[in-house]
Amino acid sequence: MSHFSIKCRKCGKVLENSYCAFCEHCADALLVTDYQARFSEQGGEGVWRFNWLPVHSPDLVQPGPVVYHSRGLAVHLGLENLYIAFNGYWPEKGALLETCTFKEFEAAVVLQNARENGIEGLIVASAGNTARAFAHLSAITGFPAIIIVPRMCLSEMWYLKHSTGVPTVAVADGDYADSIDVARRIARVTGFPFEGGVKNVAKRDGLGLVLLEAVSVMKRLPDRYFQAVGSGAGAVGVWEMAERFLEDGRFGSRLPVLHLGQNEPFAPMARAWARKERTLAKEDLSPDLIPLITTRVLSTRYPAYSIGGGVFDALTATKGSMHGVTNDEVYAAMDLFQRTEGVDIVPAAGVSVAALQQAVRSGVVKPDELVLLNITGGGEKLLDKDKKVPCLETRLVSKHITEKEIEELLCHDKKKT
Repeated sequence: MSHFSIKCRKCGKVLENSYCAFCEHCADALLVTDYQARFSEQGGEGVWRFNWLPVHSPDLVQPGPVVYHSRGLAVHLGLENLYIAFNGYWPEKGALLETCTFKEFEAAVVLQNARENGIEGLIVASAGNTARAFAHLSAITGFPAIIIVPRMCLSEMWYLKHSTGVPTVAVADGDYADSIDVARRIARVTGFPFEGGVKNVAKRDGLGLVLLEAVSVMKRLPDRYFQAVGSGAGAVGVWEMAERFLEDGRFGSRLPVLHLGQNEPFAPMARAWARKERTLAKEDLSPDLIPLITTRVLSTRYPAYSIGGGVFDALTATKGSMHGVTNDEVYAAMDLFQRTEGVDIVPAAGVSVAALQQAVRSGVVKPDELVLLNITGGGEKLLDKDKKVPCLETRLVSKHITEKEIEELLCHDKKKT
């Protein structure tokens, strides 16, 4: 008997066949995982020691987040209770994610959940970090995946050497949103489902692992939570986990205030939230803005903002804030974290640090509040250079690729293997 069920957030209906689905009655609201038991650590290893994951019998070794009480950055900012969730490679701290990104949690939980649902392979769209994580876990588990990325991100992408054989397709004339569109078309041809993005409850629960680890360490919910967002799936996952902790009743009586950051000038959610509007403005989603930011991994034009149970609702429920962060602020924040904490972080994590700086300067964050800062990626400089290779072995396609061309592409890759 399963320890969880999947239900519609809006109408409460429990669904039977729910892999990457919407409720048939409420297509404008996300499904959520409903766990039957209170929060516990059930004796597994790594991420699998927590019971609030939609899997039953994981056989994959998957390291988890590292959450620690900051000294350096905390003193610099004047915060007494700053905790950092470091998701990357920092062996000295016990952080062992060789992909250097929290997307590895997403990939591990999604792949295990897919296998348990009888899925035989997945089509994954990414702007970089998700691609590396899924390629890594596809390679070590043998679970088939085809990964679609925008060509504009290739110069910043790398794979672990053992995962270079995982099929990767680059959309030559489009951005991350175009890659999602191509991925959906490839899914229809292959019969492998599209990984599903924010619709996939396993993705959101996997990303919400950060809060499970944090509460395990801190023994209660944080007062405030900081993270950079692209699609917003990770922030929604943390909010959903926080709601479960409130229902559990042992870890606090208030939701953490979400502080979410985006890289200006491509900050559609930050701008919509400043207007207190659920609808994103078309001009804020312009592809012309994407080359102007340093964090293209945050550049999706299909964020989970307006949908029921998405970012707008998460911010509303937590009385949260959005922070627009410039490129200069990103670089300065990365340098600050390196100097105060002793490890490098990726630009997206720099957005989180810069958002925290903004909130401290404005007086929104009080010195004694319990704050959780999600460093979504870091430690790339510590990783053995021999393990990393540029993501160059890709097939280039057009965003207007036809079904026939997709079939020819797949036949070509089968002949190669």
